[in-house]
Amino acid sequence: MATEVKVPVLPESVSDATIASWHKKAGDAVKRDENLVDLETDKVVLEVPSPVDGVLKEIKFAEGDTVTSQQVLAIIEEGAVAAAPAPAAAAAPAPAKAAPAPAAGTDLPPGARATASREGVDPSQVEGSGRRGAVTKEDIVNYARSGGAGKAGGARPEERVPMTRIRKRIAERLMQSKDSIAMLTSFNEVNLAKVSAARKELQEDFQKTHGIKLGFMSFFVKAAANALQRHPIINASVDGDDIIYHGYADISIAVSTDKGLVTPVLRNVERMGFADIEKGIAEYAKKARDGKLGLDDLQGGTFTITNGGTFGSLMSTPIVNPPQSAILGMHAIKERPVAENGQVVVAPMMYIALSYDHRIIDGKDAVLFLVDIKNQLENPNRILFDL
Repeated sequence: MATEVKVPVLPESVSDATIASWHKKAGDAVKRDENLVDLETDKVVLEVPSPVDGVLKEIKFAEGDTVTSQQVLAIIEEGAVAAAPAPAAAAAPAPAKAAPAPAAGTDLPPGARATASREGVDPSQVEGSGRRGAVTKEDIVNYARSGGAGKAGGARPEERVPMTRIRKRIAERLMQSKDSIAMLTSFNEVNLAKVSAARKELQEDFQKTHGIKLGFMSFFVKAAANALQRHPIINASVDGDDIIYHGYADISIAVSTDKGLVTPVLRNVERMGFADIEKGIAEYAKKARDGKLGLDDLQGGTFTITNGGTFGSLMSTPIVNPPQSAILGMHAIKERPVAENGQVVVAPMMYIALSYDHRIIDGKDAVLFLVDIKNQLENPNRILFDL
């Protein structure tokens, strides 16, 4: 029996998708729930699994084609068995050389490893664009399509590759923010000595009780949620000539992926405890690494937190993510001499930044919000008691 494989139902905000890569070819045996094809939208990469066991009889669209919701991607002959390979001739040519195994110490995501094997590419010859120079699936595909241009392409190699849809969407939103928002950034600094001490004192018990580490991010997320309740204009958004005040804190957490920056949303953070926040962030980080983030994970959000300190940034001016009106930037923690009670002491200090839409947020509001964050983090008891 023939079974159709269709494009999943796309939300209203996503009109179409692009065929990123087929993992099977016509005639291959497939198993139920096995990923057949990756579809790239403006926001995420969607995996389309096989609905049945059988043989992939026909592929309707090639890689690079644009498809819309519920279009038929392929036909599977349910219950069929793939034809056995023809017996090799007596003078059969030697099989094609398989892709070399990654060199010792090379860390490849599962998707990149499978793609390298399929494309016959040696990952050690590919210039990585991922975190800390890691080779991504996209790097492998681009390297293969460009005929091997890259690290081994001579003294002055050049390579032209099209932007992915996600990267193009990121570029569009950044330009939208630049062109439509009167953006300004205010700064402050935070002494994280007490937060560091609390983490050190409670870490073991926290892990035993909740099964997850207590990180710095949960302190910032909870402090931001508290401050957003006290400074609601920071949590508001502009809709035409109206200002929409949100009575909840849906905080987008910026996460770096192989495809670009994404911002999955922790919803109703004002009701969450530290363990819930840490688990939510860890779940999103794993989904992002595995390419499993769904469109629902990325929709909405009233405020964003981004942590450039993960990559060593000491100070930056983060860009507001419309229709939100503000974004909090965290940075690297550095031991610095500071004055405390008339004495010079060395403390773990962080610069924090708030970029905001100056059309509705005055400088006073932005500064008071940052001071609120600072006061909570420099005395964590204020977070616990919502002071």
